[in-house]
Amino acid sequence: MDFIKLFNVFFSKLLAVLYVTVYLFHVTEGSRAEYVTCGTILKLMNTDLRLRLHSHDVKYGSGSGQQSVTAVDVSDDYNSHWQVRAPMAETCRRGVPIKCNTNIRLHHVSTKKNLHSHYFQSPLSGHQEVSCYGDEDGEGDTGDHWTVVCNNDFWRRDTPVKFRHVDTGAYLAGSGRTFGRPISGQGEIVGINSQYGSYTDWQAKEGLFVHPSDPLPHQHAIHSEL
Repeated sequence: MDFIKLFNVFFSKLLAVLYVTVYLFHVTEGSRAEYVTCGTILKLMNTDLRLRLHSHDVKYGSGSGQQSVTAVDVSDDYNSHWQVRAPMAETCRRGVPIKCNTNIRLHHVSTKKNLHSHYFQSPLSGHQEVSCYGDEDGEGDTGDHWTVVCNNDFWRRDTPVKFRHVDTGAYLAGSGRTFGRPISGQGEIVGINSQYGSYTDWQAKEGLFVHPSDPLPHQHAIHSEL
């Protein structure tokens, strides 16, 4: 009987080790994927300013009074993680690459709200305000929808893209200005009218990239049961 109990304990631990090994293989292999996919959690860096898109539970003192969105120069801040989701009332299959010129939501992982914009003025530069918005379940409105603007078939990890706000047509950008207290040194994020304006390019950086479950044309997908 003691031998059976000992064997069961050993077997349970072996399964746990195998599970972790397979999981790590899955994450490592997934990180090699060329594309940003549905469900991916990532950081977005403005390629000109070298700042990462960021939010936190600090509200604007003017404009909408909603949760502020800024940019930071550190790469290891948890509040810079965003999850790629489908627009409201739509779904996307986990691991499917995001096509260029389709709509998404960027869900702020830490506060459970969505990247949002509307016709309010930004506090420093007077451009269009960008905020985070949504209820406790992460549901907001169509002001959370952004079009991924790129020239390839799919949103590539190694190529900058632009984000055009669906409701207003503004492009996600940095203004080049920085806040004082209580978010001293963080950059202002705004919407601007032209994609050719300054600071509108964003590139996928650190994150957990969910790999495609099906092959793209002319490619071989990495498969896993997890």
